[in-house]
Amino acid sequence: MDKYMQAALEEARQGLTEGGIPIGSVLVHRGRILGRGHNRRVQSGSTVLHGEMDALENAGRQAASVYRDCVLYTTLSPCPMCSGAILLYGIPKVVVGENRTFMGEEELLRSRGVEVEIIQSEECIELMTGFIEASPELWNEDIGE
Repeated sequence: MDKYMQAALEEARQGLTEGGIPIGSVLVHRGRILGRGHNRRVQSGSTVLHGEMDALENAGRQAASVYRDCVLYTTLSPCPMCSGAILLYGIPKVVVGENRTFMGEEELLRSRGVEVEIIQSEECIELMTGFIEASPELWNEDIGE
């Protein structure tokens, strides 16, 4: 696992420690993490603070040219909302920790020219599997079911 996915996994674990949903993300520009975040829906009472959205928020305002030169790392396949943000800002590559527990909008991203790399990290899979088994109601709320 590379250092950026490791950073996203650290964010996911932090979210779980805070009582939230263990999904983490980092936005990387030319080898430097611009923003890191984790799902904070529970902690903040938010409707939109998924891990990817939190990382984008924590990166602050960036020029369009910066986003077009970034890679977004996320521990879980991005949902429709997060995929929309990826497309809106023209992020060209997304590295996904796993998509076994949840398959997001990978095909949409690919159809719009985004490179999607799936790692299938056992650490990411185990983290989400354990969470979903322990908190199915909270998980279903997060994915809109």
